[in-house]
Amino acid sequence: MRDLAGLPKAHLHLHLAGAMRPATLVELAAEQGRRLPAELLDPGGARLDVTARRGWSRFQRLYDAARDVVAGPEQVRRLVREIAEDERAAGSGWVEVQVDPSSYAARLGGLQAAVEVVLSAMGQAERDTGVGMALVVAANRTRHPGDAETLARVARKYAGRGVVGFGLSNDETKGRPEEFAKAFRIAREAGLLSVPHAGELRGTRSVRGAVEALQADRLGHGVRSVEDPETVRLLAERGVVLEVCPASNVALGVAGAVELVPVRELKRAGVQVALGADDPLLFRSGLLDQYAAVRDQQGLDDAAMADLARDAVRGSTAPPEVQQRLLGGIDAWLAAPG
Repeated sequence: MRDLAGLPKAHLHLHLAGAMRPATLVELAAEQGRRLPAELLDPGGARLDVTARRGWSRFQRLYDAARDVVAGPEQVRRLVREIAEDERAAGSGWVEVQVDPSSYAARLGGLQAAVEVVLSAMGQAERDTGVGMALVVAANRTRHPGDAETLARVARKYAGRGVVGFGLSNDETKGRPEEFAKAFRIAREAGLLSVPHAGELRGTRSVRGAVEALQADRLGHGVRSVEDPETVRLLAERGVVLEVCPASNVALGVAGAVELVPVRELKRAGVQVALGADDPLLFRSGLLDQYAAVRDQQGLDDAAMADLARDAVRGSTAPPEVQQRLLGGIDAWLAAPG
């Protein structure tokens, strides 16, 4: 089998604070005199536990605690740079990071200022590492749809300037996709991709709502679409790419094991699947780990892994020349002796 680290990739499902290195979290918390929740750390004080198995509310509490150490622009620049470095090591040539600006606005000078800080950090990280980076502005589905509309207007200002998509995240059991149709219409009219989360904690109704009401180009997760063959056919017919994150699916109880995450079923049905890591900080599993786990636990060969990498590249917003370079690299990886 070929070395998966050498397989060129695009990473389409990654959250800013959730991609923080564990050592960085510990260091920043110590510098700021913050006490992290005890369950985030082992007795040695440096290793995060996979505690999200106990449910979304616990996961969200831990995520919020990690995000709180991002106290200003300096921390954002560090996080973004380290994300680019880690993704380069995993074989990624393009990364799209999701950020809810309202979560950082108070510390970064407002919604627009938060977007600008992240975009500036991405530009510098791209120059330093060679990894292309872009921003997906994500609304919080537990808040009023009017807040999402405000964020969509902010995202619209930066369309073509580093913001490439508009998302909808947080607890999927709250905030039906249809409630956010206006916000997504604002974003789509600005040329931004529609990339909401759906089909993880909720089933096919969530998926269909995101596809039909929000005109989703990609879906964060979407794995529960397999509960209904008609929904799977809808995804295949419309060319919706699913950002499947095996480690988080297992940790949140969506699937009992990586072997049961429906990558093979979705691919057989003609659905495009882009593997993602979601929140490596909490799930202790980066993008390369997702590829390795799927290959090992689902018995996929190198040709199937290359096909997953192609889905991610083609589903990305990377410029055509970047996509061509990555796709050429995937072909070369597969052609090389195994």
